[in-house]
Amino acid sequence: MRVLTSNTGKGSQLLKVSIAQYPASTGLVTDNLSQSNYSVLIPVDRLMAEMMNIKRKGGRILNIMPLEEAVVDDARYMPNISSKTEPQIVQWRPNASESELQAIIWASYKQVFGNIHILESDRQVIPESLLRNGAISVKEFIRALAKSDLYKDRFFHCTSNDRFTELNFKHLLGRPPANQSEIVEHLNLYQSEGYNADIDSYIESDEYDRFFGNDIVPYLRSFQYYLGQYGGDYTRMMRLYGGDAGSDTNLNQKGQMRLASPKNLLRAGRGI
Repeated sequence: MRVLTSNTGKGSQLLKVSIAQYPASTGLVTDNLSQSNYSVLIPVDRLMAEMMNIKRKGGRILNIMPLEEAVVDDARYMPNISSKTEPQIVQWRPNASESELQAIIWASYKQVFGNIHILESDRQVIPESLLRNGAISVKEFIRALAKSDLYKDRFFHCTSNDRFTELNFKHLLGRPPANQSEIVEHLNLYQSEGYNADIDSYIESDEYDRFFGNDIVPYLRSFQYYLGQYGGDYTRMMRLYGGDAGSDTNLNQKGQMRLASPKNLLRAGRGI
């Protein structure tokens, strides 16, 4: 984000001006060149002149906000991610000890159920037993959790269809949806083949195998850049993350709506 300094040299209140336009056509240096919506900081005494300049170059002003208010507003979507910058990878290994198995089980619950508190009565006893005995892999344990009645109760029956798909991407692939077409694809799959087929499509994907395989518990991976990652993944993951103490069921009493809107996805993803 570029700060346009005042010509008076006396300093001035800064305003955050949000603009709709591809940054490349403006000549301004912005914080995200992949987005058509961007913002600049403008001193109040230069506001009118800069507004005319922006409009002359084809920009459309979306919002003007004092910098102090903008900082507070932005902070709602910028949780502390220090614990996520280096993801803790939990992996099953042959002859795993009891403590290692416990770590795998609880990391799986935390990831698949969006950091909710799991009661003893909620534990999936049969899948846990099969994992302990080596009858199923970590991948199959994740599949069992995502197909459980508990998962349906927490994320399917009490959310919008779009939000459910968004959460599936977060819980099972460790990233947000890249674009609207991914949302539509999974909605169509659910409508045509049902719940289990939709869950399987995440877990049987090449992407899942590439990052997690059979033995690694999925983790939030959009806080680190990787080959082939879309430019908007980081900011969308910030909206979905919610913080270390957050839970993906926080809004369930009133029903959850999708956090990454189609507009967010289209401007930073591949499009439909």
